[in-house]
Amino acid sequence: MRATVFLGGGRITGALCAGLRLAGDRRRLVVYDRHPEKLRALRRESRVKIARDLKSAVERAGMLIVAVRPSSVKEMLAEVVACGARPPKLCISLAAGIPLQNLRDWWGAPVRWARAMPSPVCRIDRGFTPVCFDHDATKKDRALMRRMFEQVGPVLELRESQMDAITASSSPTHGYHALKALAEAARKSGLDAETALLAAAHALGDGIEYWRESGEALQDLLAEAATPGGIATATMAAMDQAGYPRAVASGIRAGIEQAKKNAIR
Repeated sequence: MRATVFLGGGRITGALCAGLRLAGDRRRLVVYDRHPEKLRALRRESRVKIARDLKSAVERAGMLIVAVRPSSVKEMLAEVVACGARPPKLCISLAAGIPLQNLRDWWGAPVRWARAMPSPVCRIDRGFTPVCFDHDATKKDRALMRRMFEQVGPVLELRESQMDAITASSSPTHGYHALKALAEAARKSGLDAETALLAAAHALGDGIEYWRESGEALQDLLAEAATPGGIATATMAAMDQAGYPRAVASGIRAGIEQAKKNAIR
């Protein structure tokens, strides 16, 4: 049985392998990385196999996942070409902003490419993975890839032109960043640090979970929670006036611009 092989043993590889194991997936997971300490940690946590060299890693792959930083993708693919490894049919890039055209050009081998942006939250089976496929991807390729990522959370197939926007919009860092800011504001308003963090987590996490489970429209929930003349209404109005929507929009634009910079490396 061919393996699912990761080139790169960093954080997203660790999160995805852990999430697959948590979901009961028993596939052979093989990881190649230059840093032995990363490989040892992955082997302890997720029972991955370690590839000792790049050529053997690539040639063991039924599905090859390129999981290095965007700035390292071109170099990694050049090393694959140089080692003379026989490529698998399906290769997946987890590198933000790197277009399919670049991936085809940098390797040049007759492989079918796809892109995926799994959330680190896939570690606990709550991930979200936007995906897109090259024009020659088969139904079998799409099914294989979806089955894997659906074990760690929902999968959304998009056009490649939408990948930068979904990447900038769906990162859990938005939640962490908002949680930190809200907790800090609550602390400065008189709560101790632990209580401030608890209040902020309830406001963000529980509110969003209710929206998910209730099926209610977001605007209706906002109207329900923020009655005229109430504290919530005053709070939201002041945040909007201070530029909260503009700040969020600015952040999304910056993320998309960074993805475009990654594309021209």
